[in-house]
Parts: sequence; structure tokens; C-alpha cells
Amino acid sequence: MGDAEALGASPPSQSIKEQWLWPSQQPSLGATMTPPASKSSSKGLEGIVAAQSSICFIDGDKGILSYRGYDINELAPNATFEEVVYLLWHGHLPNREELEGLRAKLAANRELPPVALKVLKDVAASMGPMDALRTTVSALGAGRNDADKYTVEIDMQKAVETTAQLATIVAYYHRLRMGKPLVHPDGKLSHAANFLYMLNGEKPTPAAERAFDVALVLHADHDLNASTFSARVTAATLADYHGAITSAVGTLKGPLHGGANIEVMKMLLEIEASHVDPEDWIKHQLAKKRKIAGFGHRVYKTLDPRAVHLAKLSKSLGEQAKNTQWYEMSLKLQKAMKAEKGIDANVDFFSASSYYVMGIPLDLYTPIFAVSRVAGWSAHVLEQHGDNRLIRPLSDYTGELGKKWTAITKRSPPQLEAKAKA
Repeated sequence: MGDAEALGASPPSQSIKEQWLWPSQQPSLGATMTPPASKSSSKGLEGIVAAQSSICFIDGDKGILSYRGYDINELAPNATFEEVVYLLWHGHLPNREELEGLRAKLAANRELPPVALKVLKDVAASMGPMDALRTTVSALGAGRNDADKYTVEIDMQKAVETTAQLATIVAYYHRLRMGKPLVHPDGKLSHAANFLYMLNGEKPTPAAERAFDVALVLHADHDLNASTFSARVTAATLADYHGAITSAVGTLKGPLHGGANIEVMKMLLEIEASHVDPEDWIKHQLAKKRKIAGFGHRVYKTLDPRAVHLAKLSKSLGEQAKNTQWYEMSLKLQKAMKAEKGIDANVDFFSASSYYVMGIPLDLYTPIFAVSRVAGWSAHVLEQHGDNRLIRPLSDYTGELGKKWTAITKRSPPQLEAKAKA
């Protein structure tokens, strides 16, 4: 039953006038109304179980992250992003035939539909990267005859197309805003290599390809994070698939969710420009009560397991580029924060220096997060549609009840009412 239907309900024996007044002006209600007993609530839904899912498991106390039962420490050094995509969507690792089939489908669907490409060209010069991404993802759903159909096969096809095309949107956006010609997808390249190729105009080294591939694996899913929850809430209304992914992209834009690794890199650049030792810099900033980006996590009470692998990437990429200063600076900051505050690094901390050494512009860090996380968003949309119930939580009402209508000529400004009551 929807909210409007519930509010319009009334006992059948009442007159039309009584129905219109019911319940706020019925004689038995009004000033005597009191809020019901407080329900169990948690600010920000912290600690609240909102869904059953077989996609991702996190133990924040022990620092465990697993996709479909596979620990991230198993996947990061061994799996490709395409293997993880298949795992998230189907629940098992692909055999060779299944993996080649998925790779072929992703490669075949990388180019943008004409409507979406036109939208991207129209907004690239005037919108920031996340706004352009959100708008173009929405346009991916334009003109489809299967937009409001929800079979497993249709959802899976949309997931394949969007996962392939989201990477293209980010690469094309960057080249359009820079006034450079578009580099069209190369179907022979992996998802990671093709993205770097379209972004930079040259094929990446095997080391850069593998580093970026690992980064995609590490960011592919993370249980009911804010953007994934947003996608599931939207999918649960039976809005179309692209609506759910657009909702997720819009949520990811918020600085409390995406964008933390941008702040980490800005911090590293600030320290470099100050010529201050990183450990001394941390102590000085903590004394000023400054929040240090890249540390702490809502779920993890110990070191984020993804940070371990990204630290290795940061080191190896720095060594290959003969520029390890960002990795070394990060290590000093990590040591100082642990000593001063007992707080561990999160996934954003070492991803910042890794992306920077790869030459990726700072404002593309969050869109690149989406290039990976769209795999997890899609898995959750598939799961939600597979066993759907509208997500409709309650609030713990803290306001007043029983107020009486006041004619507009007798209403006082709130501050005067407060004074009168005092």
C-alpha cells in the first residue's frame, strides 16, 4: 500500500466531510496525541541490517572482504576484472569458455549509442566529470524497447552494456573536454587496458594494465555502501535498470562517499609544497583538529584489506616510474596516523598515489571508482529484482503532535512564538 493510499483510508460509515477531516480534526484526537514509543533507530543506519545478500561479505573487526565467498586476498593477486565481474553476476568463477564469452560481449558493447554520445558531447565542456557521467548514464536508457522489462536475461544484457560503456563515457569525457580526438575502443584489449588506451591515446605497458586491473578488482563491490544501497532502493521500486545505476552514480558523487582519494592526493601535494616532514605535518594538522583524508572507515576497525594491495601497487608503480616519493610519503603518513590516533589507512589512501603515478587526472578518480563499482551495482540490481520487496524503512519521529490550525492573520514568526512560550 502506498503512502497516499494509506493517508486516504477512512472508515466507510463516515460522511464525506468527516472523511476529509479524518484523522487530524476528529474530536477524539488532537491535543491528546502523543508520539508512540521510540522505535529502534540508528543514525545513518549504522549497524542496521537492511538486506540479505550473497554477493559480498565484510568482517570489519577482522579486516575481511570477500566476493561470493572468495577472500579479496585470493582475488587481488590472481583474478582479472572480467573474472570478478562474472563472479559477482553469476556466483561462481567462470571457466575458460564463460570468461571468453563475457570478454567478447564487453568488447562488442563498448561504443556508446548515438543518443548517449550526443549528450556527452553536449555536456563535456560545461559539466564536471561526475555530473557528465550521471547524465550520460541516464541517456544510455533512452529509446530502449526493453527499458521497463525485468527478466534476468534483459537485466544481464543491460549490465554487460553499461559496464562496458561506463568506462567509455569516462575516457571520452576527458578527451572531449581537452579538445582531443576520441580514441575508439579496441576489442582486442582487456577492460583495464582498453580504458587506459582510450583515455591516453596509447596502449599501456603490461605493468600499468595489471596495476589498473587490480585496482578495478579491489573496488568492484563493497556490500551495502551508500551508492549500492541507493541502487537497490531504486531497483526495488521497479524503476528501470539505468535509473538504478544513475541513482548510484549520483550518490557516489557526494564527498562523504566518493572523492576521498582526491583529497588524499591534494594532501600529498600540499605536503610536498610545504617542504615539511610528513610526520611533523601530521602532528601539526592533528593539533589543529584537521580531518586527515584516507584514514578510518565506517565498517573496518582495523586495516582495510584493500589498502594492503594498493600499497603494493603504489610502490611497484613508483619504482617503475623511478619516482617513489609519493609512496614513501604515504608510508610516513600511515605510520604517524597509527602512532598518533591509532587509525588505519583505508582503500582511498594508497589508490591516490597509484593513480597519480599512472598519470590519471585527479578529478577522474571518482569516475574511475564508478568504472569498477558498476559491476557490483549491477550484481545488486540483479539480486534485488530476483527477490524484490519495496524498501520502505520507518523514521523515529521526534517532532510535535496535536497542533491546532491558526489563521494566517494570527501567525507569529517562530522566534516570537518561542519568546512568548518562554
